[in-house]
Amino acid sequence: MPKYIIEREIPGAGALTAKDLQGISQKSCGILSEMGPKIQWVESYVTDNKVYCVYIAPDEATVRAHAEQGGFPANSVAEIKTMIDPTTAEA
Repeated sequence: MPKYIIEREIPGAGALTAKDLQGISQKSCGILSEMGPKIQWVESYVTDNKVYCVYIAPDEATVRAHAEQGGFPANSVAEIKTMIDPTTAEA
């Protein structure tokens, strides 16, 4: 199943408290549960004004439906084609 990276513009994201992040996570997980196993949240990275999320889903429309239902921005959604890391450089 395809993997996607979602860029969410959330001003002040880096200043969100642990309780704020817990609430956002709980809301997201609740919606994912309702949507069924076809979409999975892998992880997210919080920066000063953005959150980058990695999801596994059948298509971009499913990722956007999750965002819409949760009231989360999905400013950019891109399918991850491949991953590289330092071991990619090894012969």
